[in-house]
This record gives sequence, structure tokens and C-alpha cells, in this order.
Amino acid sequence: MFLQEVIKFAIRGERLISPLRKCKKYTYTDFSGLTFGQLSNTDPMQVSARNEKYSAKYYPDQVKRWEQKGNYFFFYSSETKLEVRVVNDKVIRFRYAADGTFHRDFSYAVPADLQDSLISLSAFDDGEYVGIITKQVKCFINKSNLNVRITDHSGLVINEDEAGFHWQHYLWKGGKIVYCSKKIQQDEVFYGLGDKPGALQIRGKRFENYGTDAYAYGSETDPLYKNIPFYYGLHHGKAYGIFFDNTFRTLFDLGLERDDVSSFWSRGGEMSYYFIYGPKLLEVAEEFANLTGKPELPPMWALGYHQCRWSYFPDSKVKSVAMEFRKRGIPCDVMYLDIDYMEGFRCFTFSKEYFPEPAKLTKELEDEGFKTVVIIDPGIKVDPEYPVYVDGLKKEVFCRRQDGALMEGDVWPGKCVFPDFTDPKVRDWWSDLFGVLIENGVAGVWNDMNEPAVFEIGTFPEDVRHNYDGENVSHRKAHNIYGHMMAKATWQGLKKFMMPKRPFVITRSCYAGIQKWSSVWTGDNTATWEHLWIASQQCQRLAISGVSFAGSDIGGFIGEPDGELYTRWIQMAAFHPFMRTHSASNDTGFDQEPWSFGSYYEGICKKFIQMRYRLLPYLYTTFWQNYRYGTPMLRPLVFVDQDNPETYLRNEEFMLGDHLLLAPVSAPGEKTKSVYLPSGGWYYNWNDQYYKGSQEVIVGATIQQIPLFIREGAIIPAWPQMQYVGEKKVKEITLHVFFKEGKEESFLYLDDGENMGYKNSNYRIIRFEVKGNKTSFQIRQNTIGNYSDTLEKFKLIITGIPFSAKEYMVDGKISGIGKRNSAMGKLKFTVEKNFHEIIIR
Repeated sequence: MFLQEVIKFAIRGERLISPLRKCKKYTYTDFSGLTFGQLSNTDPMQVSARNEKYSAKYYPDQVKRWEQKGNYFFFYSSETKLEVRVVNDKVIRFRYAADGTFHRDFSYAVPADLQDSLISLSAFDDGEYVGIITKQVKCFINKSNLNVRITDHSGLVINEDEAGFHWQHYLWKGGKIVYCSKKIQQDEVFYGLGDKPGALQIRGKRFENYGTDAYAYGSETDPLYKNIPFYYGLHHGKAYGIFFDNTFRTLFDLGLERDDVSSFWSRGGEMSYYFIYGPKLLEVAEEFANLTGKPELPPMWALGYHQCRWSYFPDSKVKSVAMEFRKRGIPCDVMYLDIDYMEGFRCFTFSKEYFPEPAKLTKELEDEGFKTVVIIDPGIKVDPEYPVYVDGLKKEVFCRRQDGALMEGDVWPGKCVFPDFTDPKVRDWWSDLFGVLIENGVAGVWNDMNEPAVFEIGTFPEDVRHNYDGENVSHRKAHNIYGHMMAKATWQGLKKFMMPKRPFVITRSCYAGIQKWSSVWTGDNTATWEHLWIASQQCQRLAISGVSFAGSDIGGFIGEPDGELYTRWIQMAAFHPFMRTHSASNDTGFDQEPWSFGSYYEGICKKFIQMRYRLLPYLYTTFWQNYRYGTPMLRPLVFVDQDNPETYLRNEEFMLGDHLLLAPVSAPGEKTKSVYLPSGGWYYNWNDQYYKGSQEVIVGATIQQIPLFIREGAIIPAWPQMQYVGEKKVKEITLHVFFKEGKEESFLYLDDGENMGYKNSNYRIIRFEVKGNKTSFQIRQNTIGNYSDTLEKFKLIITGIPFSAKEYMVDGKISGIGKRNSAMGKLKFTVEKNFHEIIIR
């Protein structure tokens, strides 16, 4: 009953569950066909006629026959055809053809060469249902209406159709509106859907995916920039996911219209979705990553601190800001050039006035340890003297309207045309343009305005045509993947010219699977406490939606934060995978660097940026887990303790990797903060106090601190302090070890942080295991991989040993423990890097 009550509370709560924006009206239809609302600025989704075929909803009828072909099953009713593909024992794809004819089987998220990998598969027909059984789940297809029910092997229903698949003819636009509705199970909660700004638990809400330039969005704004049609369900301790792989405008109702029904639908395309079984939420996340692709490892410098502004110019300003970081001893790896570095905002050019010698600038920055990242937008200026425009016209790479006219619209350069990134030959053309940037020392590229955004009209009209990798479609189908494919083409270009170095791309708009090519940020936020809170939710939600390499504009892009807000944002962002300050300062001249708010706040910001750099080995290891297994880098509490309903509605805390628990401060003037600790034991970072989990604790949260806990048994690796990645050869890594009665494992991943050799075993993976009891503590190390690093020693700092330790033994060699080893209640000593076993007793 507790969970039922907290779900009801969540649906009512202001911060936990928010209504739709009041500035827009949408058209939606409930499952009985009743229409409420209308789209105010486009053709209505529904046709107003009530008795004609275009307003009716259609449902599959009796299955006439079915057949199995390997791991594919086909079901035929009078009109409708259902294809069921068992991808593996946990993943099943359902694909419906309303009129019996499938569209081309093509996806921008799921690779065409996805390998099916089953352990076991069997089927039966009992006259009423066809059962498909894998090692993990049972899937039942109702022969009377093609409805689907999926259970575990105990018979617990995991996911079940309500009306199931149905459709309408779409008179205004053509094709069909395709729907699927499902029963909400008792006490079920939902998560995911990527770039959404509100609370993590989304039962009782409705969302839309249609990439939008949402300037100064708020906690209720929808849609935003990114389009990830994937969500989680959790009930009875079992988790699953639904990935609706459809690039049209897609909508999700998770119990808003009817509190016992969820649904998802699209204004075109096929009803094609993947069911993903856990039963753990993290297992669902990993299977989704297996499905849509895992990221490559980024260059390690990309995990450092980034500084950006709209805009730093001329080149002397860029250098002066960079040198200020070095003068003040504040670590920083990346300086950004926003649109003013270009000649009249023409992509792939440098301003003759402001950046006359770009290669010299980037070399001077590189000598001081800075990488240079530049912005590139999709709009290509209409200018007969501009070679990129002229060559693009000649090679017919730009999007055209239905009648053959070029798609023209105003963006920063004025009148522009736009490449069709859904065309492989256009992606090749685009990738070739990056040679000039790489020759001038650029290390990474930032894609913006690629929803696509167009001044005055918002985005492309729907009659714009796209190649869509050989299909020739309207913008209705291509809109949600336009920025996605721009990012891929950009990644392609950097990889072409930078090999063997790793490319770095950041994009504002994307579709599911963007992690294969790019990082993201959360768009044009504002300098408010609300947006600090939103940034935490967005980055967690993106991580569990496949996109871990995400961050927000620290301090807010729009407006001017005070020192307290900026400092609190730095403290949170120090534990986000992507860490960048960015602000819109052209109009106001407001400075937003870590030293801009006076020496008091500067000192705190410096401390936390330094802490991030010390923790880069841990952060990089967490990224390796994301690359290797698809495990999200940021994890909401429910994802690490899903058997505990107390975690289901938690928004204030998150995990970074396996062992660090953060609770950002998102309100002014706070001196303490209430933090919920998941099961297990936890050490408070600032005083080493030990807490049992599964409880709420109140800890200090003055401006000098952010609530930070370390899981018992953890080993946290730390570098020596650096001003930038690669400043020093690392000969010693500090291992912060936290006692646990019982066992725990930790990892440390090492490679050169720059080249692609890690794909050929040029890496080192260290697995640490601790085992503690009331009289001894053991640390063991096992290593695999061929990477020859510069590491010589580990310095161990051990916290929480409950007994009076007299000696430690390293691979059989005994050393006594004196006052020098045990100062301040911690045990400290140094060992050779290749130790096998340490015993403390």
C-alpha cells in the first residue's frame, strides 16, 4: 500500500509530476476514440468526421495462420501481419503491418548487423494462444486479436497489452497513425525517455518526441531537443523496457489519460517496438545499449573541465582566458570557439579579423595544455563566393522542398541552405570538409542548431524531402534524426582526419543510439536554481536512456548566476560525465568563469574542479564500463536499489559509477541536506563517518561541501593533481580503500587515453577485491591486458578498519604498522603496482 500512496503523491506533486505546458495545445485520442484538444498550429492529428473510415480506429482480428522461421514468428489475420523476432532470451521485437505489407526494415538506431543470440527457444499453440518461450520469459500471442502478454517463468505478468496494436488512416498527411496501448500493472512506475526536464519517475505524464529548439525551457516544457523513444517499467521488483523505434513524431502516455493504461503512438511509420526484460533496471539499460550500440572511449581530455562562451573573440581574448586558468591554478583542458570565430558565420572558415592565424592560436593553446573545440551548425550560407555553398550546389547535397526548390531559411549567417544528412553521399561530402579544421589544430567539434532550428518558422516545413538512406521521405519522417545524422557525419569527418586519435563530438539534437558517435549537452538552460535541479534530472535520464556522456551549461546559458548558484552548479557538474561552463554573454558582457564571482567562490570552485581531476581514473573507469557493458555512468537510486520502494521517487541523489553517491544542493542558503542512502554501508566523504543504508540521513551541506558518500568496500583510484590531462606522467596512483565486513570488488581501467589501440587489447584492467572481518582485511589484485603504463606504485589510504591493526603483509612480506602509517585514523602505506595480495591484521 505504501507504493500506491507514493505514486498518488507523485502524480499530485509539483516537482515530481508536472502538467503539460500551457502555451501549447495538443491533439490526443483516448482508447475509445474520444478526441480532446486540437493542435493549434498544424493540421489536427484526428479527422473530425465521426462515421467515416478516416475517423475510425481499426484493430486486428482473428489469426488465420501462423508460422515459425528460426527465431522469427509470423502471424496473419484478415489484414494485419505481426512479425515477432526473438533477438535474445531477454529482447523481443514486435512489428505490425496494418494492411499486411511491411515497410522497409531499416533503423537509424539499431545496426543492420545486429546479431541474434538465443540460449533456448520453443513454441506451442493451445488453440487460444501461441506461446513463445525463451530461457528468461514467456510471450503469449492472443489468436483472437494479436494482443501480447509477457510473463516471467513463475507466471508473473511483466508487460501486457490493453487494446494492443491499432491504427487510423491519416487523411491529412497520408499513411497511418499507429498505436499500442498496454495495461499498467499494480504499483508500476516508469522512467526514461531521454531529454525530459522533470522528475525521474514519469507515471501520470504524457510526452512527445519532436526535436525542438526549446530556448529557456522550464521543468514543464515538452518536447525538447532530443528524441529517445525508450522507457522503463518497474513493478513487483521486475523491470522491463520498451523501445519504440519510429522516427516520426512519437507520443507516450504513461497513465495520464487513464491511470491504468499506458500507450505510445506515432503519426506515421510502423508500429515496431522492442520489449527488453531485466529483471534488473541496470540489465535493461545494458540490453538497450547492446541493441542501439555502445560508445567508443573518448579522449581522456574530454573528461576534463571545458570553458565556453558565446563568444570568446578575438583570439587574444581566448588566449587571455586560457592563461588565466593556468595563472590561478584551476585545471582546464578545453577552450571553445562559438559562432563568432567564423567569417560571417560561414561554416569551415575563420574570421580574418578575429582569428587571422587559427593554426598559431591552437598551437599556442596546445602548448599550454588546452584543446580547441569549435562550433559547426548545419546552415550553409547562400553566397556564390562561398566555396562550401558552391560545391554543395554542384554536388546536390542540400535539402529541397516537394516542388524541387531548395530548402532555404534564415539562421546565423542569414539565408541558408541545409545538407541532407540522411543521404550517405552527403555525409561523405560533409565529412571531407573537416580537413581544414583539423589542419588548423581543432581537436573537437560542437554541433548546434540541428533539430533543425530555423529562425522565424522554427524548423523545416514538412514538405522538405530527404534521402533517408535511399527511401525518399518527407521531413515528417526525417525530422527526429536530422541532428542525429549530422553528428554521425561530423564524427565520420573527425575520424577520417584525426586517426589514430579519438574524435570528440558534442550535439544538441539526436535520436536513440547517439552514444555511438557523440556526447550531448542539455541545451539552452537558464541561470536559475530550478535549472540546476533540472540539469541533475536530465543527465540522469539521458544516462539511463543510453547517453551517459552528457552535461549541462554550468551556471546557465541564459541570464547571470550569482556566486552561490554558480558554485553549487560546479559542485554537481564535477560529478557529471561532461563538464562545461557555457554562457550567452555577447549582449551583457557578463563573465562566467570560475573566478568571476570573487576569491571566496573561486576557491571553492577550484577545489571541486581539482577534485574532478584527481578522480579522473575513477571517471574514466566508469566510462570504460559504459563502453564495455553499456552500464549507465549516472544511476538514479532506483537503478541501484530497485527492491526498495523508498528509492522509486528519489530525485535528489544519484550514483556516479559503482561507488560514489552524490546529492547536489539545488536551493540557495542550504546548510544541511537530507539524503537517502540505498542499502549497504556508506562513508561520508568529508568526515569518514559510517552510515548504514536504507535510511534518510541529514548531513552538512555548507557552500564548502556537496553531500558525497562512498560505498563500503570501494577502492577509489586518484591521480596526482594536474592542470590538464597529460601534464604529468603518472607514476603513482592513490587508492582510497573503504573497509567492509564482507566482500566487494572495484575496477581500474588504464590505456593511453588518446589513441584507438584499446580496441586491440592495448589496455590494462585491474580488478580489486576486498574481504573484511573483525580481525583482518584483505585486498587482492588481478590484471588483464597488454598496456604498458608509466605506473610504478600504489599509495593506499584505508578508512574504517574496525580493529587495531599491528601489521600488513604484501605477498608474504610482513611490515609493522607505526604511528606514521596510521595517522588521523587512516592506514597509509605504499606498495609496488604488481602486488597480488595484501593482508592487514
